[in-house]
Amino acid sequence: MTSPTYELTVLGPDDLSQMRQLNALFGRAFDEIDTYSGEPPDDGYLTKFLGRPHVVVIVAVEASAVLGGLVAYELEKFERRRSEFYIYDLAVDAAHRRRSVASACIERLRTIARERGGSVIFVQADPPDAPAIALYQKFGVAEKVLHFDLPL
Repeated sequence: MTSPTYELTVLGPDDLSQMRQLNALFGRAFDEIDTYSGEPPDDGYLTKFLGRPHVVVIVAVEASAVLGGLVAYELEKFERRRSEFYIYDLAVDAAHRRRSVASACIERLRTIARERGGSVIFVQADPPDAPAIALYQKFGVAEKVLHFDLPL
């Protein structure tokens, strides 16, 4: 098995270009160009977004191009000192699928979640999206609502 040629990066407030690349990638991958590119936020908004401590954005980068990535939110719990992480969006550019990019992003999020005292990662998938469902089933257990718990 060869090592990946891409690098995973956790984005911060100064990584606007990569966030914009990821946003455009989401639009293409989900076939929702207008949703993701129709009214792009200004630099100030994105800088503030990427600086929020509960926001985790992970991208896979190769030759300065974003190949894929995810956006997750840390949800602090009140009943116990712990948090849950919700994967809001995850996608890989069509030309770079089958290179373990999505799995690598999830694994990086698992590490971050463990470091922050997380108890679980969860993600939703639509029933027609068989590739997403197959990916998430490698990591966790599907509930009838197609909500996935990804144990740490």
